[in-house]
Amino acid sequence: MSAYIIKRLGIGLPTLFIIITVSFFMMRLAPGGPFDAEADLDPLVKANLEASYGLDKPIGTQYLLFLKGLGQFQFGPSTTYPDRTVGELIADGLPITLKLGVTAIILAAILGIGAGIIAARNRNGLLDATIMGLASIGVAIPNFVIAPVLTLIFGVYLHLLPVAGWGDGSLHYWILPVIALVLPQVAAIARIMRGSMLEILSADYVRTARAKGMPERRILWRHVMRFAFLPVMSYLGPVAANIVTGSVIVEQIFSLPGVGRFFVQGAINRDYGLVMGIVILYATVLILLNLLVDIAYGWLDPRTRIK
Repeated sequence: MSAYIIKRLGIGLPTLFIIITVSFFMMRLAPGGPFDAEADLDPLVKANLEASYGLDKPIGTQYLLFLKGLGQFQFGPSTTYPDRTVGELIADGLPITLKLGVTAIILAAILGIGAGIIAARNRNGLLDATIMGLASIGVAIPNFVIAPVLTLIFGVYLHLLPVAGWGDGSLHYWILPVIALVLPQVAAIARIMRGSMLEILSADYVRTARAKGMPERRILWRHVMRFAFLPVMSYLGPVAANIVTGSVIVEQIFSLPGVGRFFVQGAINRDYGLVMGIVILYATVLILLNLLVDIAYGWLDPRTRIK
């Protein structure tokens, strides 16, 4: 198992380096700069500002300096928030983003797996058709459509929940953002779980266990669930990616002071340091989550481990 983990890390670290490199040069080569929005800015003042942030140097030199700072876990100052460093901004927004993301991932897994099991156990019945119909709708509608609809219904019409801001961080402030993140993923997981359950339930060893008189509950938990869960486990990596990237949009829609909103503001203002810091954070989190999924998959099915 240790060799399996080391090989996965050997894939993840070069991937992270490639993401950092591509993102750095894409940001620098994109039209515009962090100070172009200031229409009346004196050219000399602009030149001095660029020099203070190291933007007057050749792009290759900027890249090497960025890697040097990254090796010391420093992303530098933010041009959008000049009195704060990128690390401070990430530290402020990360708890909110993590709270939303972790809650959404857990709920998506629990609700999706539960709905898939219920649908499979009631194959071709009314409950199965209802769950799969709702799942199809959930997969088809992205969270940037779901979020405004939830805001309109529960905030504007019913006045039940706040539609923007974080307030004191109490439950009612993050119900709508979590729902907007969770619904598409619940639908996808439910469809995968149902298909996997039906495939395992029709396997020869399950029919043999039934023929021997083994109780249905024992068959379900001992022979079906472990292997039916494998496709869902492999999909949890993309689920995490979808929730992390979706949180960027959801945080902006609901005006949440999380990392995603800082990312949008940084991209609009060409805040190179802020965008790169958040890109590296997101990429690291996704690589680690996929590593955990691979480890869990290898534990559930040792045949998949790489020797």
